[in-house]
Amino acid sequence: MRPLAWVGASREDLRRFSEEAKDELGYGLFLAQVGEKHPGAKPLKGFRGAGVLEIVADVPGATYRVVYTVRLKTAVYVLHAFQKKSRHGIETPRGELDMIRQRLKRAEETDAEAGSAEKS
Repeated sequence: MRPLAWVGASREDLRRFSEEAKDELGYGLFLAQVGEKHPGAKPLKGFRGAGVLEIVADVPGATYRVVYTVRLKTAVYVLHAFQKKSRHGIETPRGELDMIRQRLKRAEETDAEAGSAEKS
């Protein structure tokens, strides 16, 4: 089972979600850790080849998302967790995508350092 690595405030953000959303998204992350894929997990648009996936939890009155990558070697990196506020369309807002890109870069750097430390 691969460990989870939380990037930025993703863990704290997920903790603020409703219990129903935490259960659904947490189960999806567990599946990623054991090498499986949640039925609702899908590639996040704009991250081709980066292995960035998102799980959406629709609960009464709210929609929550968690974004993670399985491509890196040392862990499943949770890049972002947020509540979708807009009711217009299903697209992820640009500000959220920018944050995900920044956190993916940080995860890649962390993973490279961890991989180097394991080889030493």
